[in-house]
Parts: sequence; structure tokens; C-alpha cells
Amino acid sequence: MTIQEKFDLTNRVAIVTGGVGLLGREFCKTLAEAGAAVVVVDLNAASTQAVAGGLVAGGYRALGIPTDITNPEAIQALIEATLSKFGRIDILVNSAGMDPKFDPDAAAKGIAPGAFEDYPLEQWNAALNVNLTGTFLVTQACVKQMIAQGKKGSIINICSTYGLNGPDQRVYIKDGKRVAYKPVYYTVTKAGVLGFTKYLAAYYAGTEIRVNALTPGGVYNNHEEYFVQNYSAKTIMGRMAHGDEMNGALLFLASDASSYMTGGNLVVDGGWTAW
Repeated sequence: MTIQEKFDLTNRVAIVTGGVGLLGREFCKTLAEAGAAVVVVDLNAASTQAVAGGLVAGGYRALGIPTDITNPEAIQALIEATLSKFGRIDILVNSAGMDPKFDPDAAAKGIAPGAFEDYPLEQWNAALNVNLTGTFLVTQACVKQMIAQGKKGSIINICSTYGLNGPDQRVYIKDGKRVAYKPVYYTVTKAGVLGFTKYLAAYYAGTEIRVNALTPGGVYNNHEEYFVQNYSAKTIMGRMAHGDEMNGALLFLASDASSYMTGGNLVVDGGWTAW
């Protein structure tokens, strides 16, 4: 098999949760360009259809299915629609996850947004429900089909450097003043995603179901200049990632190019965690 053939995803079907997000839509495009049929999954119906429609307009095979990944019935409908359209499931990318949402009343309480001491229980619970339980439910549903197809498939869970290390809260200081904190749930859930990855990889030992994590560093998304400077100073490469710089790693994990890799964590962070 040539190296080009190892990366080829022709005749494979990929489900990408969080498919309209900053990285999610990049992942959808990458998988489609490599030959896969892509099922774009997100909560917002209009955005989901727009991303899938853009792929179809570009000549790729794609389907948009708005789905609440915390709802088992909705997930089952997702699986049924995928099988009805494409007949199989070969790749799952668990990219869906809550972005940090801060208490809107934090300023009135005299605390910085996201501060641990007063972090709202309802936001903690909501984040665990999406970032961990949602990932569990979608994976559980997809892996049943992978087993039915001969116990073969690739599952990729999107982690974060903040799931490996505690956040350096100093990057959220602007002009000497505290602007925000990275909230507690983010590190906890992303560390949980990594644990989930290792559990599943070991659980499916003896099969060709491979489970790996991809851990991106900070990706630029119109951040304020103070944050860009603070963050970039902590990376060996001296900058944040561009939006498309996780695509090669994602394709590697999804394809036969990584056929001897499971239970691993591919870190693409510009050197953030190396020092």
C-alpha cells in the first residue's frame, strides 16, 4: 500500500459531532477531501445544513443532521439516518463540546467570570452532560455499528492541552487586571475525554476498533490582542495555531496511516506542553 493509499478514505463514512465549530468544520472538509462521506452533526439545524450543503456543492458526499448529543433518542435517529443514506459507519470524530460559558452576573457579584469559588452548579452540570455524557452516548451508538461491520473503525476524541495541564490563568490578564478564568469544567471534562479514550482502546483490544485522542493547542479565532500575546509567549513556536493546522493529524488518526496506533494522544500544540 502506498502512502497515498494509507491516507485515502474512499468508501468510508465519517460522523463528526460539533461539525460546525471552528475545528469541526475543518475536520468535515478534510475527511471529505480524503474521500469519505461525511455526516455533519451539530445542535444548530441551519448551521449544520449549511456546512453539509457547502460540501455537497463542492462535489463531496455529505449529510447534515442536527442532533442533541445528550438525547439518546436523537442519537438513535442520527444513526438510522446515517445508515439509510450511506449504509455504514467507519469513523467517529467526537468534536462537540461546550465552550466556556461564564456566569453573566459575575461582575455584579464582584468576581471574575469563571472563578472557581462561585462557579454555578448548573453550568458545571451542563458541561459534564455535553462534554462527557454526550461523547459517551454517541460513541456507544456508533460502536455498535462498527462491531456489526466486523469490529473495525476509528474513533477520535478531541481533547485539549488543558486536559493535560492545569490552565495558566495568567493568560487571561489584560492591562494588569483579571478579565476571566478558564472555568473548572473544561480541564475536568477534557481530562475525562482522555481517560475515556484509554478505556475504550483497552476495552476493544483484539479488534480493529481503534480509539485515539487529538489534543490541539490554542487555535486563533479573532481573540483579543492581549490574549494572543499572552498565549503565544507560552508556546515554543511563539504563536497560536491556524484553523487548518489540526487537519493533518485528524486525517492521520482517521486513516490507515495510523493503523498501529490506539489508546494514544496526538498533541499538536506548538510546544505549549513541552516546557
